[in-house]
Formats: sequence, structure tokens, C-alpha cells
Amino acid sequence: MELPTSISMSLLLLFVLFTFSCATNFSHSQRDFLQCMSPVSGVLHPKFYTPTTPKPLLIVTPTHVSHIQATVTCSRSHGLQIRVRSGGHDFEGLSYVAHVPFIIIDMINLRSVHIDVENRTAWVEAGATIGELYYKIAEKSRTLAFPAGVFPTVAVGGHFSGGGYGMLMRKLGIAADYIIDAQIVDVDGVVLDRNSMGEDLFWAIRGGGGASFGVILAWKINLVSVPSTVTVFTITKTLEQNATKLVHKWQYVAPKVHEDLFLRIFVRDTENSSQPGTRTVQAMFKTLFLDKTDKLIRLMQHSFPELGLVKEDCIEMSWIETIIYFAEVPNDFPLDSMLDRRLYPKKYLKTKSDYVKEPIPETALEGLWERVLEEKPGLVTIILSPYGGKMEEIPESEIPYPHRVGNMFMIEYIVSWTMEDHSPESEEKHMNWIRRSPRAAYINYRDLDLGVNNKGVYTSYKQASQWGIKYFKNNFNRLVHIKTKVDPQNFFRNEQSIPPLLSE
Repeated sequence: MELPTSISMSLLLLFVLFTFSCATNFSHSQRDFLQCMSPVSGVLHPKFYTPTTPKPLLIVTPTHVSHIQATVTCSRSHGLQIRVRSGGHDFEGLSYVAHVPFIIIDMINLRSVHIDVENRTAWVEAGATIGELYYKIAEKSRTLAFPAGVFPTVAVGGHFSGGGYGMLMRKLGIAADYIIDAQIVDVDGVVLDRNSMGEDLFWAIRGGGGASFGVILAWKINLVSVPSTVTVFTITKTLEQNATKLVHKWQYVAPKVHEDLFLRIFVRDTENSSQPGTRTVQAMFKTLFLDKTDKLIRLMQHSFPELGLVKEDCIEMSWIETIIYFAEVPNDFPLDSMLDRRLYPKKYLKTKSDYVKEPIPETALEGLWERVLEEKPGLVTIILSPYGGKMEEIPESEIPYPHRVGNMFMIEYIVSWTMEDHSPESEEKHMNWIRRSPRAAYINYRDLDLGVNNKGVYTSYKQASQWGIKYFKNNFNRLVHIKTKVDPQNFFRNEQSIPPLLSE
């Protein structure tokens, strides 16, 4: 097939840039590389700023789809791998690091958001953050929303393709449930939409990780309705204030209570005010209710009176204001803070996820608190996010994201530390603290401890199943067959990409 003139010119330009990069790459200093990275979407994890981190031969910041088509075509012909970075939030750095010659496609310039209020839809390019999406929605309407994540700096390219859950999950489901069209550049450099890619590939990229199948350009999404006024509250209880029994009771309440209520828990250590000089554990109940305070009080008095919620604990606000409230930033930050891609300081971190189907006994919770206190102060966060509601109604095979019926809640374990406190010895200690084997895992909380693909082109189904089944359960098999159909030579690959089946 003859390429259009614009793509041919882009190929020529990319080849010149690539040749120059190859000739000068190893003469660039570490500072040059970091300066090159800083204007684009950035890197979440400072461990990838080290001199030993593999560097790309080229960072492409496309302003037009033809630049991506050219990059794919040129990279494939030269035997280079591609890493696609939308927001730089891959916890294991797979969107911007590879141990083979590679090129980064940074989507920072492809970030437009077009809201259609009348039809309650939006087209959002892969480089846009969810904060930018939320802000654009709120500019048009205070009663439209989208059920994606909590942290505004996460970009939609990766977030939606892995599922994308947030505070509206129990009421409405997750982000990928509301994708109605998409644009993707495939292995041949062809731009596909839902109609031309077919329903199998469209199914795969909505929760199966888009980077295994191509370069996601944009999503078309259905927007959702929310009340003009919602209610939030945060109540914190320490172990000395009966936190263990409250968390234990929460397990029976949060997944079954009315779906308008999302009652989340953050577990951290804190100073023990009753015994100065010692530490204790606190459980922070952070909650969104899709209605007003009076109704929330009645619901909590009926379902969870032990928490002791009173009217003074509650704050009424619009849905868009809750984004700042739950974003782990000071509540006096203005709404346009969610447009700041550098809203959070860079930290070293490791995260793991797991899904809970049976209540955790009080004795096991007490053991977990002991583990929290084993780490240095302020480094550990454990987040408990309740399921139920809408998540119980959607079949696990509807899209690749399978964690639906039967899950009471998800646990996210996080250990993080500052650049100043980092050393190889401290990193090993923190990693040893968090290492555990989960029953299941969330693909957007990437975890290479679960297993990795071979460094070569092909990995067996059995080997990839070590991590694939935990992320996708029975949907992994269908994902592998779709990968075999659309990318049999496994051009789009990384340490945990979906592998094609080996030909006989």
C-alpha cells in the first residue's frame, strides 16, 4: 500500500532524526537526557532518572497522527521497540524504559478534549490527563461527570486502557465501561476506529492494556449524570479509638450499602497522642455520597452507626470540587490545580494490589497493623476500596477488566520514600516489606514481581499466564488470541505485554 505524501515526508524526517540520534546518543550527558525529558509528560518514579537507566534513542513528541504512523513504521523496519507514554504513571516504568534499543512516543502534545453536552459524549486524546478531562467537563456542565480515577495527573491513554476505577465505581462502574469508540495506530501504521478495528480489538483495548495492541490516539466516551450537590466527609480513627473493630465492620457494610455511597479507607501510621514518642495506626474513612447531607446521615445511622458520623463532619460541594478534595492535596487548592501535571512531588515507590472476597478477621488486621509499624514513619499507605453496587452487575467478560462479582474490596499496598532518603540498601528493605503474592491484581498497578516476559520476541502462554491470569483472569485467553490476530510478530511488546501464540 502506498503511503500518503505527508506520511512519507514524516518517515524521511524521522529517519534523519533517528540517524542523528544514533550518531550522538552516547555522547549526551545525563543532564542532557533529563533536560530532554522535563518538557514532556515526565516520569513519575525518580529511580528512572539514574545514570544506569536505559535511555531511548529518540523521544518523539508528535503533533499529528502522521508522526506516530511514521514512528511505528520506521521503528518496525529498523528493529526498534516503542514505548508509548501518555502521563508517565506506569509504576514499573514500562511506558518509558526498555532494555533494548527503543524510541519513546510521548503523547504530551495530543491532549485535546472535546465535550458534546447535548449528546453527553466526549472525544479525549490519549495525552490528556483525567484532570484536564474533568475540568473541561465542568466548564460545560456541573451535572455531568466521568467515572475515572482520583489523581488528576494520570493520563487517559493508559488509565482507560487498563480499566480506570475511581470514586464513582460502585454507582456507575469504571472508565472503560463508558468507552464507545477509539482511535489506534496498529502495527502496520494504519489508523483504525471501532468500525475498522473490529469488535475483538475494540474489546481488548478497553481494560486489556492498549500498549500490547498499538498506539492509542483517542477515546470517545459517554459522560454520566451526577447531582448538582454531593457530600463528602473524612473521619479518622486510631487503634486507641477502636479502628480495628471499625475496619472489620466496614468490610460488611461498604460493599453492600447503597451504591450512592463510596466509603474508602486509607490506613497509615501516625504519632500516638496518648503515648508521646510512640506510633500507632490510623484508619481514615474518606467518603463520597451522591446526595445531600441529611440523607447521608440517615443512611450512615442505619448502616454504620459505629463510625459516629454527625452533620458537622460533612461538606456539601459539586462533583468537580470533590476531585480536589480526594486528590491528596490541600483542600484550598483552586480547581485549576487539577491541570498541573506536576501537582505531586516525585517519590520512590512500590505498589501492589489484591482483591478480597472474604472478610479479614480482626486478628489478621492486627497483624497487618504490626507490619505497617515495621516500616519507618510515614512511608506506608494501605487503601481499601469497596466494590459491590454496579460492579456486581457487569459480567467479568464484558471487557478485559475482570474484577467484578464476588469482590468485596480491593487493597492497594504502597510504600514510598523521598529522593533524599534513598539508597540501594533502603530500597531493598522497602521492597522486602511490600513483597507478597496477591490472589489477583489490577493491571494499572503494574507489578513485575508477578512475572515477566522473555527478553526476546516470544514468550509462551504458560509463562505469561503467571501474571496474565492475575490481571485478567479468564479474559487472558481471549486477549492472547486477539494479540495473535492483530500483532502476530509481537512488535508491540514489553515485560508484561500480551504475547501472541507461538506458531506451530
